[in-house]
Amino acid sequence: MDLNLKVWRQAGPDAPGRFETYAMRGVSEDMSFLELFDVLNEQLEGRGEEPVAFDHDCREGICGSCAMMIGGRAHGPETGTATCQLHLRKLVDGDTIAVEPWRAAGFPIIKDLAVDRAAFDRIVEAGGYITAPTGSARDANEILVPKEAADAAMDAAACIGCGACVAACPNGAAQLFTAAKYSHLSLLPQGQPERYTRVVALVEETERWFGSCTNHGECEKACPKEISIDFIALLNRDYVKAQLKNRALTGQKR
Repeated sequence: MDLNLKVWRQAGPDAPGRFETYAMRGVSEDMSFLELFDVLNEQLEGRGEEPVAFDHDCREGICGSCAMMIGGRAHGPETGTATCQLHLRKLVDGDTIAVEPWRAAGFPIIKDLAVDRAAFDRIVEAGGYITAPTGSARDANEILVPKEAADAAMDAAACIGCGACVAACPNGAAQLFTAAKYSHLSLLPQGQPERYTRVVALVEETERWFGSCTNHGECEKACPKEISIDFIALLNRDYVKAQLKNRALTGQKR
């Protein structure tokens, strides 16, 4: 099949950017979108040109590195799919496709399609963990967990931190990512001791880097793991509870 790629090229964070068009002829429809870029970069290097910088690692939809806007949609036209899992047969033969990096203030461009997502690391550092001492290994069945709680925690833990939720959000908000990180800990018994300090720390750190959530729902549609915005409701509810608890502890009036 034949495709025309309009790829965003930018030499560095402060350099001006532009679209460059590359004609890809006779490529296999069984290729993944990242394999298409491998072929493109081989061609560019063969001509003595600078290859396109893009993030990738596992190429199995697990690591969340493959961050691209493909045809104006995060990870491309297929729902529930990361860029590395998008195959060319899902695209239209002969089409022209614009490929851009994530566009968000919290994700500054490093080069071409590669962006700095260190803000997600700062959010996790702020509260995406538990500090309860575990001692020696405990029996697997010692802590009883309701199946509903375990299932919901696993659904939240499916987040791969790719940043598609931020890229798709008109406000550049990261609440779906934060809510997923919060929920997969706070729905389990092990996460209860720090539940309300965790939610405040996570929300405040998120607000340092990203915009505010106004429930557009674009994040859920763009998420390659189809994480529900119901987790944002849980995050917001617990954040309000935490504020009331903090006021009560400090003797403030509601």
